[in-house]
Amino acid sequence: MNGIVLIIDDEKKISGLLSRIIELEGFKTLQAHTGKDGLKLLRNNDVSLIISDVKLPDVNGVALVKEIKAIKPFVEVINLTAYGTISDGVLAIKNGAFDYLVKGDDNDKIIPLLYKAMDKANLQQRVFDLEDKITRKHSFDRIIGQSKSLMEAITLAKKVSQTDTTVLLLGETGTGKEVFAQAIHYESPRALKPFVALNCSGFSPELLESELFGYKAGAFTGANKDKKGLLEEANGGTLFLDEIGEMNLDLQAKLLRVLENQSFIKVGDTLTNQVNVRILAATNKDLKSDAEAGKFRADLYYRLSVFSIILPPLRERKNDIPALAKHYLAEFSKKINVPDLSINDNLLSVLTEHRWKGNIRELKNVIERLVILSDGKTLDASALPPEFFDAATAPQNDYNLQQVEKYHIQKVLLHTKGNKTETSRLLGIGLTTLYRKIEEYQIKEL
Repeated sequence: MNGIVLIIDDEKKISGLLSRIIELEGFKTLQAHTGKDGLKLLRNNDVSLIISDVKLPDVNGVALVKEIKAIKPFVEVINLTAYGTISDGVLAIKNGAFDYLVKGDDNDKIIPLLYKAMDKANLQQRVFDLEDKITRKHSFDRIIGQSKSLMEAITLAKKVSQTDTTVLLLGETGTGKEVFAQAIHYESPRALKPFVALNCSGFSPELLESELFGYKAGAFTGANKDKKGLLEEANGGTLFLDEIGEMNLDLQAKLLRVLENQSFIKVGDTLTNQVNVRILAATNKDLKSDAEAGKFRADLYYRLSVFSIILPPLRERKNDIPALAKHYLAEFSKKINVPDLSINDNLLSVLTEHRWKGNIRELKNVIERLVILSDGKTLDASALPPEFFDAATAPQNDYNLQQVEKYHIQKVLLHTKGNKTETSRLLGIGLTTLYRKIEEYQIKEL
């Protein structure tokens, strides 16, 4: 079936004949004899195209186009009339009709026109579905976790997303700053415009300037033609500047101009360019301290930090770790086609107690490794790399004897894969003493 066509005409013989002709082309048809009934069918069915008479018992078919478009914007409408007027035709098109035909002249036109209108309706629906899929993929609902600190950050981000205010996202590396930036963009009025991300730490100062602002042909060796910068690419949408603290002072001054009056000059040019861009920035540095020390422009810092959001590190979101681990397990299981994998409680406990210096990014990498190395249906701690345990068990205070002893016992237990008899032998202590110290230090077994 190529799609559903709704015919609205109070003359039942005409609508019936038109229905049979259209169904011979492979389309499904619905019939209504009043505007009210037509709108009801429209709401309850996946209609792509409407062919409506202009003269209906309860409404003018030209005016009905507006109501149809308000309910389903991507449905195309063809108006048919026995007595066509130029003014009605103009108004029909203005209201959103695909075309306006006079009955009697439509015999050779209606089927080709129907195909054109159906193609347009289907294309618009596909574009809408794709945009909706992208929006849902980057929405706040996709951010995993229920911890208080995370929910507070999401609440702030949701509020500011509806504005054009500059936002500064603060947090350690791997806490999801770009994920938040995308969510702010895709839940903003700019959602259908570009989202462009630039990591300021990945370029030299000169290259960063040309990437950001673009350049004119001849600006430097190798600049053979004009190039758009990312500011122009993001025009109408959002530019996300990650690791903004790595930008040099000269370039910061030029960025400040963009923030203040939405204008910039390309490298090698003298003309001013105007853009309409929202700036989101992120850093893992203490920009306030850097500004006070003269390492970052104070005026730019205050302009960027109009609205700051702090993203919590993963070690402060321990309750969210099992959900994140299971999410990435499902993602990587699907990616490498290893279905029905699960994580045992022991591994979840180890993951939850880990300090996660790399935050969510580190957790994601660990789960990917575990999935790749999995032999059975359940992931366990035996496949974790040695450096994972070194980081997990290192004492936070090297001068505290109990912490050092706890760390050493854990390390030997890991070496023996939990064999307590072998562990006590290597430590040179009795098995009973080992059990007592495991209980005393609350050492978790792998």
